[in-house]
Amino acid sequence: MLFRPLHVAIVDDHSLFRKTLKNYLSEQKDIQVVIQATDMADLLGKLNNVPVDVLVMDLFMPGLNGNDAIQLLRSEYPDIKILILSMSNDMDLISDLLDSGIHGYISKSDEPEDLVQAIHTVSANGIYQNRIFTEALYWNKQNNIKARAVDALMLLNEREKKILQLIWEEKSNKEIADELFLGVRSVEKIRQDIKEKIGVKSTVGLLKYAIDKKIIGVGLLRSEGLRAHR
Repeated sequence: MLFRPLHVAIVDDHSLFRKTLKNYLSEQKDIQVVIQATDMADLLGKLNNVPVDVLVMDLFMPGLNGNDAIQLLRSEYPDIKILILSMSNDMDLISDLLDSGIHGYISKSDEPEDLVQAIHTVSANGIYQNRIFTEALYWNKQNNIKARAVDALMLLNEREKKILQLIWEEKSNKEIADELFLGVRSVEKIRQDIKEKIGVKSTVGLLKYAIDKKIIGVGLLRSEGLRAHR
């Protein structure tokens, strides 16, 4: 099988930054920048013609705001992994973005190597879990405990809690199935049932719930990427 580099798209309305980032990423042997776009309209026009694995986008651009743009992308291109690259440290905003289905949040003040690591992590169906991601999970916990008190009545059974713990430990569906003596399809169904039971749509949502309910401990958060299969 012929090797294909990761196809990356960059969306940022600052031309110098966008082109500098493109040149840096293009130096990586397994990354190819296939799209540069100035805004969402420009990106959507180009996505019809070029397959993209990972999208690196700024939040604040002309046209759609970040949340609306992500909702549109999740609807039209659900397989694209989305990394936000921004200077904003607004925890309310970042927490909302996690709920929208982004796969990582990188500060423009981080090291370039952090972005490369994030691209590799999310391209392997992972969630890039760094300091900002961790703080957003804490923030979500502190601001949603009361709002989500009603779902405390929807207790998960021990097997469902165990599956959440194994997801946190980066286990694949097959590894979870082997450990619990279940079929892979059974694990997939249970995961989907948990999402429906607690009202979330993504693995991040599962982890937020598990942290809120102390099923998993926030003290275990790490700076490495979290392998989490959607």
